[in-house]
Amino acid sequence: MTIREALDALAAGDLARAREAVREPASPLAAALATHLDGAAGGSVYDRPAAFEAFVRGGGNVALYEAVVDALGALYERVRPVTLLDVGCGDGRALRPALDRPHAPTGVTVVEPSRALLDALRLPGATAFAGRVQDFLATTATAYDVVQSTFALHAVPHGERDGVLAGLVARTGVLALVEFDVPDVPHAGPGHRAFLAETYERGLAEYGEDRDLVAQGFLMPVLTGQLVPGAVRSTWEQPAARWAEQVARAGFGDVVVTPLHDYWSSPAFLLTATGSAGA
Repeated sequence: MTIREALDALAAGDLARAREAVREPASPLAAALATHLDGAAGGSVYDRPAAFEAFVRGGGNVALYEAVVDALGALYERVRPVTLLDVGCGDGRALRPALDRPHAPTGVTVVEPSRALLDALRLPGATAFAGRVQDFLATTATAYDVVQSTFALHAVPHGERDGVLAGLVARTGVLALVEFDVPDVPHAGPGHRAFLAETYERGLAEYGEDRDLVAQGFLMPVLTGQLVPGAVRSTWEQPAARWAEQVARAGFGDVVVTPLHDYWSSPAFLLTATGSAGA
């Protein structure tokens, strides 16, 4: 049996058949999935910061984040912001080096739902909110010169994200989102399952001695969470065009999408837009 058959079984909710499909794994992805299915743990994928840190600091993420930091630095050069809100800052993988760039903002507020990642941020002087962006928006009307989010807003379900973006419009001068331009295929359908099989195999191959940590602590929970009915889901990605439509629908103007970097999953892009706080 094949990894494709395993993913088909996961989408059907047949974990026994999925385990059988990877019983004699023929690839790194099949081996990782077999291990995960034999002892899958609950909770958020961001509860294990060692796995997340190994993931974002290895493989193709090295070049990816260099491109992200360059793009944010160029944005700061253009906008010259004083205040910044970073939504879903994680452990600061993109934020901290970006703040070393010329004309970076000095008044920084961060929002991060994972206490483990927020504890690892270590950004003196920043104002930190430990919780969901939905809850943060209910506590403040403060406006920011730049509101940025790097690979984080895809963790907010589609319907809730409409409300988050609408709530940010009046608080935002310039919006900067970095996300992945994933294929426009039905979620968990055959095209999506084929895409996941191909890309996760490619992604795992980029890791060496940290492969098991990255796979079990991060990638396998993210993968299975997208397919298994009722599983904890951690990502609601969409194509770049839909991001642009959603941002415009929320009330932002001057929406521009700029390609950033080819990545093993999907090409990364920077979306910029103007909010009413910059009028």
